[in-house]
Amino acid sequence: MEQGRSTHDYDYIIVGSGFGGSVSALRLSEKGYKVLVLEKGRWYRQQDFARTNWNLPKVFWLPALRFFGIMKMSLFRHITILSGVGVGGGSLVYANTLPMPPEAFFTSGNWKGLADWKEELKPHYETACRMLGATPNPHLDAGDHALQQLARETEREQYFEPTNVAVFFGQAGETVADPYFEGEGPERAGCTLCGGCMTGCRHNAKNTLDKNYLYLAQKRGAVVRAESEVYDISPLGAPDGSEGYTVRFRQSTSLFRRKHALTCRGIVLAGGVLGTVPLLLKLKRASLPRLSDRLGYDIRTNNESLIAVTTMDKGPDLSKGVAISSILHTDQYSHLEPVRYAAGSGFWRLLMMPMAHGPNVFIRLAKAAWDWLSHPLANLKVAFVADWARRTQILLFMQALDSTLRFSRGWLGMRSHLGQGPAPSAFIPEAEALAKHYGRIIKGKPNAFILEPWLGIPSTAHILGGAVMGRTAAEGVIDKDNRVFGYHNMLVCDGSMISANPGVNPSLSITAITERAMGKVGRGVKG
Repeated sequence: MEQGRSTHDYDYIIVGSGFGGSVSALRLSEKGYKVLVLEKGRWYRQQDFARTNWNLPKVFWLPALRFFGIMKMSLFRHITILSGVGVGGGSLVYANTLPMPPEAFFTSGNWKGLADWKEELKPHYETACRMLGATPNPHLDAGDHALQQLARETEREQYFEPTNVAVFFGQAGETVADPYFEGEGPERAGCTLCGGCMTGCRHNAKNTLDKNYLYLAQKRGAVVRAESEVYDISPLGAPDGSEGYTVRFRQSTSLFRRKHALTCRGIVLAGGVLGTVPLLLKLKRASLPRLSDRLGYDIRTNNESLIAVTTMDKGPDLSKGVAISSILHTDQYSHLEPVRYAAGSGFWRLLMMPMAHGPNVFIRLAKAAWDWLSHPLANLKVAFVADWARRTQILLFMQALDSTLRFSRGWLGMRSHLGQGPAPSAFIPEAEALAKHYGRIIKGKPNAFILEPWLGIPSTAHILGGAVMGRTAAEGVIDKDNRVFGYHNMLVCDGSMISANPGVNPSLSITAITERAMGKVGRGVKG
């Protein structure tokens, strides 16, 4: 961007406040730019989060029902997507894990050969870990011990390890001065191991983005405007955006949806796959026609399976610990993690049913019915267990297999299409076998998320791509430095930029890649 005092309302407007948006806000503010962050979700203080996931208005984002929570569930033909909403984006609702992706991530996918990614990103991963407070989980609880036993019994014990998590452990419940940024950050309190990470940390222990990147960005002058949904971006003057942009947005939580417009010299799109991609697909037909025709292509998931295993044993409390506290690398491409919710968080029990495979819904429902008939007592115990979260461990199985989807706009909104490689599958034999083995260890019964046996649709919390990198606009939407082809001073810095399958939670990678992209932006002038 050209240096000097801007005549626009802001130098940069950032759309979204998740990992990419928060990094951008801090680094651009440090460079002297006047920065505005627009986030469609709400500000959440620690006391605002739900105590359990039965508090649906604080958990789910469903504006039509006046629910303005921190998680959105989006159903497509080929995938069900869980994503974060609110100031801090996915950091509010994710399970804190910050794993390094495997070697193949850096040498595959759309960005293959554009740079020596492992070498170039190494210092940025280090910065991301420091900023997010990544630390090995020091506490293994009942669910982790069961996973470790599974590792022993499958001769994979050397591949079991605690997760790296964005949590301040300290002394449980004890508030201390900022432990991360030499006193410049906010006070923090030690983790109580309550298991409530994914309904929002009420104890000031989770290192969400409003406690690091966004917090420091605001101290440097960045403005964060919540409940603001962007619906249009149009170039000022020159059609390539070289003279700046007008950004139009409206109140996302108001019945009257009051509209606003501001101008800026540059844009950072950081609304995640379900924010950035739909917005750009809409604008490609109108105010941003120069966008690449590859927009919406190369959508990836981690080929996931979510299986809930409910124990009949009243002994262990499976709700204790951080949300994901250990991981088992079951082979070169696959991983298994035990996931937990806080005691009392039993909403998901309403959306579980017996695992059932089959080529159509009739066969799957018949198999589920047979499971009930052949195991009536076990199914009744699972259905009416006193505290589902205390007695249930959700197993998250992920694979680094490279297959893609495509998103497009239709009359009724976004649609998914099959891309290259095998379609995401709701039925992963390895995941089912591991869940049954785990169930034998904890004396429990596995169940699947209802949409998997009912509709044959898998679920993911790690949707990626749609605005991937390429050498030219014929190959991708952005270049290797995250700049949008066809437009000046426009960048994409969120999960939609991820151009290969990491096979693990992508938050650390989104942070590191954005750190690199912001390092490529020139300095502004304060004042």
